[in-house]
Amino acid sequence: MKKALFAGILASFFFAFTFILNRSMHLGGGSWVWSACLRYYFTLPILWAVLLFQGKGGLGRIFREIRRQPLTWLWWSTVGFGLFYAPLSLGSQYGEAWLTAATWQVTIVAGVLLTPLFGHRIPMRQLGWSMVILVGIFVLQASTAAELRFEELAQALLPILLAAVCYPLGNRKLMQYCPPEISTLERVFGMTLCSMPFWLVLGAWGVGAVGLPSAGQVIQSVGVALFSGVAATLLFFWATDQVRRNPRQLALIEATQSGEVVFSLLGGVLLLGDPLPGALGLVGLCLIVGGMVGGSLSAGKQA
Repeated sequence: MKKALFAGILASFFFAFTFILNRSMHLGGGSWVWSACLRYYFTLPILWAVLLFQGKGGLGRIFREIRRQPLTWLWWSTVGFGLFYAPLSLGSQYGEAWLTAATWQVTIVAGVLLTPLFGHRIPMRQLGWSMVILVGIFVLQASTAAELRFEELAQALLPILLAAVCYPLGNRKLMQYCPPEISTLERVFGMTLCSMPFWLVLGAWGVGAVGLPSAGQVIQSVGVALFSGVAATLLFFWATDQVRRNPRQLALIEATQSGEVVFSLLGGVLLLGDPLPGALGLVGLCLIVGGMVGGSLSAGKQA
C-alpha cells in the first residue's frame, strides 16, 4: 500500500507537466487540438519501443488480448484516453495551470461515485474526504468566477468535468476486463493504441480547422508525452492496479492526484509567471490538499 501511495504522489508530480506545458503552448498560440493529439502520437512509439526493449512477449500478449475483445478495447480506450484528454486540453485554455489542475480534482469524487458500477459499495468515509476536496474546488473557482463571464466559465468547466468522469471510468473498466497476466505497461500501450482512431480523426479535423502545429508546440508535446503520457500514466495505473480489489484504497490512490494542484501552482508561478491565487483561492487549495491528506490517514487506519 505504501509503495502504491508513493507511486500515486510521484505520478501527480509528472501529471503536473500536462497543465504547465499545455498552458505554455496556449500562451504561445498553440491550439488545444494539437496539445491533445501530439501527446498520444508521441506516446505510442515510446511505449512500443519500451515493450520491444523489455521483451518477455509483452507485445504479443497485448495484441492477442485486443484481438480477443476488440470493441471493448476500442470503446473504453477512447473513453479513458480520448474523452479524457481532448476535453481537458480544451478546458485548459481558460485559466492558469493551477486553476485547471484544481478543477480537474473533481475526478477524485467521480472515481468514488463510480464504485457501485464495479460491484462494491461506496466507501462513505472516503467520499466524505472527497467532498472536502470538492468544496475546495468550488471555493477556488469562486475566487476567479467574478473575473469571467458565464459563457467563459462554462467553457472552462464543462470539458474538464467530462474528462474527470471519463478518465477513472476508462481505467477501471479496462482493469476489470484485463486478465492478471497483462502488465500495467501492456495495458497502457493497448489503451494508447486503441484510442488512436479517435486521435487520427481529431488530428485530421485540426489540420483543416487550425492548420499544422508549430515546431515549439511539437517539442513541448514530446515533453508531455514523456512526463505525463509515459511516466505519470504508468506510475498511476500501476498504483491503482495494486489496490484494484479494495475500493477504499483505490479511492485513496485516485485522491493522490490532488498533488497536481501544488506542483502545477509552483511550476506555473516559477516557469510561466502565472499569478498566485488570492486569499479565497488559497483557502480552496488548502481544502483540496487537506482532503487528500485526511483521506490518506483515514484509508491508512482502515487498511
